[in-house]
Amino acid sequence: MFPHKSPAARAVARYVSAQSSGAEPPPAGGHLPSIATSKILRTTRDASLRTPGIAWQDERAGASDKTIVGGRETRKMNVYQAVRDAMSIALLKDDSAVVFGEDVAFGGVFRCTMGLAEEFGRERVFNTPLSEQGIAGFGIGLAAMGQTAIAEIQFGDYIWPAFDQIVNEAAKYRYRSGGQFNVGGLTIRTPIMAVGHGALYHSQSPEGFFMGASGIKESIVIPRSPVQAKGLLLASIRDPNPVIFMEPKVLYRSAIEQVPIDDYELPIGRAEVLIPGADLTLLSWGTPLFHCETALSMLESPPPALAPHVPAALRGAKVELIDLRTILPWDIETVLESVQRTGRLVVVHEASKTAGVGAEIAAEVQRRAFLKLNAPVRRVTGWDTPMGLQYEKFIIPDAVRVLDAIVETLSY
Repeated sequence: MFPHKSPAARAVARYVSAQSSGAEPPPAGGHLPSIATSKILRTTRDASLRTPGIAWQDERAGASDKTIVGGRETRKMNVYQAVRDAMSIALLKDDSAVVFGEDVAFGGVFRCTMGLAEEFGRERVFNTPLSEQGIAGFGIGLAAMGQTAIAEIQFGDYIWPAFDQIVNEAAKYRYRSGGQFNVGGLTIRTPIMAVGHGALYHSQSPEGFFMGASGIKESIVIPRSPVQAKGLLLASIRDPNPVIFMEPKVLYRSAIEQVPIDDYELPIGRAEVLIPGADLTLLSWGTPLFHCETALSMLESPPPALAPHVPAALRGAKVELIDLRTILPWDIETVLESVQRTGRLVVVHEASKTAGVGAEIAAEVQRRAFLKLNAPVRRVTGWDTPMGLQYEKFIIPDAVRVLDAIVETLSY
């Protein structure tokens, strides 16, 4: 079309041509929703302060006014800032709380502990040797002595050396002592999920490996946004059971919300319905929730290339999107109530398919709601392969794969 022009010049010429013909150019981010434009993020003060389940924990909130929002303020934060804010509040209000891990005194790899050592002192926010087993063991010891231990494993991919301490010690401590001792003050934070170029050792999703660790009440809590991160982390730190709190690393800077500046908690063990629907239940947690949102947009208004594969009769389907938030215990009641209404379930997660969290959910839903199902439970997951550097985006579930599963399940 423009044989003698550079690619940039051809792009400009196409834009000018589109303008002169009256065609509207696409927005910079495209027409499909992204994390930056997501409607499941709370970007206004009112929406943030009225987050479902929010319970204020500050001095103003008495037993009868934990949901009153009058006079409260919010501040724009991303996920890592919200995590940092939660730890700052925990350290401020609990003199026994300590934060430790590799490089946390310097702010951490993702800057989640930036400035905490200067604010609270190096005796309460400090670096550890490069030993994940040692970090977990140290945290167990601190918690057993009555301290509030907030440990950081620098990447979820490095949690395997600590697996023995978490599963054989932290999870069994209360049971082994007959209830005389516990390590309920232990919270282990760690980043998980794909980051786009993390490959074998920086993009794994290990949540499923902890589902069978009897004794860890909350095997894993996964926030989808800054408001969720702050409220769920404070609830995890204060929960009387050991908690593993996993943070989707690609959301650290990309997910931005108005976050209440006051002390608040969100309920652990409770899922949240983000988009109500009646025809299919779409269940996920963490980063894939945003791929699910994109898939729902594509279902309603498919791009031209996908339009032939999305029957017109299905484009008006009402899909219920649920954020599970907590993997163990997972909110069976909310999921079952939804599936019994919709008759269909699609579970999406980045971890591998075999023996993943989706398998446990599918088995339990089939057992409890078999006669209500109009289609088999469908799982959209990462492939059973190590995470590849060059092909990471082809290994994790994307919006197109989620859309395909929705269409197949609705058409069953």
